[in-house]
Amino acid sequence: MDATQNFTACRLCPRQCGVNRLHGETGFCGETAQLRVAVIEAHFGEEPPISGTRGSGTVFFSGCTLKCDFCQNYQLSHLHVGDETSVAAVAPRLASLYLAQGIHNVNFVTPDHFFPYTRQIVHELRQIKVQIPIVYNMSGYERVESLRAIEDCADIYLPDFKYADRELGERLAHCRDYPAVALDAIVEMVRQKGFLDVFTTGEPDHIAQKGVLVRHLILPGQVRNSIEALKMLFLEGGKDLPLSLMSQYQPVGQCSVPGFQRRITEDEFQQVYAYALSLGFHHLFIQYPEIEPDQPLEFLPDFTKKRPFKGNVKS
Repeated sequence: MDATQNFTACRLCPRQCGVNRLHGETGFCGETAQLRVAVIEAHFGEEPPISGTRGSGTVFFSGCTLKCDFCQNYQLSHLHVGDETSVAAVAPRLASLYLAQGIHNVNFVTPDHFFPYTRQIVHELRQIKVQIPIVYNMSGYERVESLRAIEDCADIYLPDFKYADRELGERLAHCRDYPAVALDAIVEMVRQKGFLDVFTTGEPDHIAQKGVLVRHLILPGQVRNSIEALKMLFLEGGKDLPLSLMSQYQPVGQCSVPGFQRRITEDEFQQVYAYALSLGFHHLFIQYPEIEPDQPLEFLPDFTKKRPFKGNVKS
């Protein structure tokens, strides 16, 4: 994946803006060809096989190719918080985290618009013998062609599958084609890596080394969207597909969409959870709703701070 070729007429994501990012133009993601990162740290907010006990070496990139109106990382996706950096600076910081804290993996968060740089970072890490798994933590809205270009450096995929309802995708993320595009992307990820290995090996308490885990965030007032999303995932991947059901939705940023200024209810969560069980999904991670819905979420980040996550401490 040649950076010059990709950034000259950028088509890395399904938006296919075609802008010349090398000349400072920006497409939907809002970023030029200049690599920008907000935070690099050991993160403890992922699923247990990813965070483990020593954390996931997470790189939070500025910008986003999806830009959901409710994004909890809106400071990155909408406000573009972050600093200019380079591959030559990022790789050593990840190596230092590995040597100092023993991070279990490298975790690229919404890296789509910087895919060529992630390949270079992985190459640099391999050159200095940092051999831990590489996680691509993404929105699900990916081009299959771009996924094939990173196949040899990705070990684990953590895609979202947010919208089964095309109208909802258009209303919240300006992509009516989200369901079809994301399903194709997930099928490609599974083709490349299979299901998350902690389930295929029968060792769910171990640290993952390879595979796919699909995440679905339950949205307030959108139980039908969740049910349809689970149905689509079941039809594509079957009951063995590893799935993470998340209830962490919290209104943040500038989201003004009617009905999205609250968290989900216990009843909404239970309806979705019950449907997942009725389909036979059994490789499940479950995030139960907060007991005190008026309290800020532990892992709701503030990327203007040196340590964005209040809960980002070793367990």
